[in-house]
Amino acid sequence: MFENFTNLFSKKPAGKGGPMVREAYTTQSPLQQTGSERNKQVYSRVFRWRLPAGQTEEPDSVDIVGSFTHWQKVPLIRDSILDAWHVTLHHIQGNRTHHYMMLVDGLPVYDKSCDGLAVPHGHDEERFQLDTDKGPRVLMLFGQTK
Repeated sequence: MFENFTNLFSKKPAGKGGPMVREAYTTQSPLQQTGSERNKQVYSRVFRWRLPAGQTEEPDSVDIVGSFTHWQKVPLIRDSILDAWHVTLHHIQGNRTHHYMMLVDGLPVYDKSCDGLAVPHGHDEERFQLDTDKGPRVLMLFGQTK
């Protein structure tokens, strides 16, 4: 009994503010996952859209679609304090490039915070493409995790 008491007080307490643990991308229970599925890194990202300068009429809807939403529309929420629309998306797969589009009233618009433009590939991307001087494009997001 004295050994258990000594062991209890000889342990170091858990440190506060320690390193953040990356969350494993889980689509199934850990017992069903393969080794590569257990090591997938995910992260969260805030997407924000503001009215362009000079535009005063607010849209009926602002949505985001992309490879990280399986091309399903996710609505952005109006924030009157920040005068913007925003949404936080969680469990975005890291260490890969994603394609996405911002939709305002169902029409694609340019996102100033995108990481670049890409040529659309596949039906879903072509459905939401943005017309540019260099041809149709979709927005890119470089999903980097550390």
